[in-house]
Amino acid sequence: MNNQPIGVFDSGVGGLSVLTELRRLLPNEEYLFVADQAHVPYGLRSREEVRRYCFGIVDFLLRHGSKLVIVACNTASAAALQPLRTIHPDIPFVGMEPAVKPAAEESRRGVIGVIATEATFQGELFASVVHRYARGVKVVTHTVPGLVEWIEAGETEGPALEARLRLQLQPLLDAGIDELVLGCTHYPFARQALQNVVGPDVKIIDPAPAIARRTAQVLAKRNLCSVDGAGSVLCFTSGDPDAFSRISRKLLEVELPVRGIRWPAGSATEGELFESEGEG
Repeated sequence: MNNQPIGVFDSGVGGLSVLTELRRLLPNEEYLFVADQAHVPYGLRSREEVRRYCFGIVDFLLRHGSKLVIVACNTASAAALQPLRTIHPDIPFVGMEPAVKPAAEESRRGVIGVIATEATFQGELFASVVHRYARGVKVVTHTVPGLVEWIEAGETEGPALEARLRLQLQPLLDAGIDELVLGCTHYPFARQALQNVVGPDVKIIDPAPAIARRTAQVLAKRNLCSVDGAGSVLCFTSGDPDAFSRISRKLLEVELPVRGIRWPAGSATEGELFESEGEG
């Protein structure tokens, strides 16, 4: 038994979709959630830049006692998961992997779509997943520019969003997909809008439940499960804590405690993260 917290991080509020599934499956665990909203979205940044952010966030989570760290961001997983495991060999990490395997197995037409950032598609992780699991299946990839920013602003539905998505997803529909993999943790918050656009014949796959199951397996294997924990959550954001509270409340319909954190002055891409004075 181990009552230390599980660390979870993302560039923004998208990782809350993973946190929701974690809390559903592992309600006794304590969670620390970091949203690096000062730098969202990661998908527009270089691999080296994203890695430096990830290294700083993980150091912060480990200083706060995290027993396991979940990289709840596809772009960050593609850029930094393996380096993080090398730097911290004694800490278990769980990263995001586009759910190509279940999509390929369930596809009736043999054509699946994946939406993610360009950084995710260019990473070795995505290429490996496609090579391992999508043999004999056509994988159609597409980016959805602006969707992360819309969700960060709390815009997850409505005619304007659907009109924009319809234009962006039309190539996937023209290709005849019958499975749509959400390759960004923000996207599940716009799931209904996405479903309205692709129609009822296309199944949408959110990898968050699988990530929660994988986390449970790792905890059990390493004897790290918390049996009698209170199941609390403490959030941190490098952006505006009040804005984080408003958006998270809208997305989850629950109030989450949040504190501000900051990067060192004059060094936004490296160094240690600290809690902001006066927050909490």
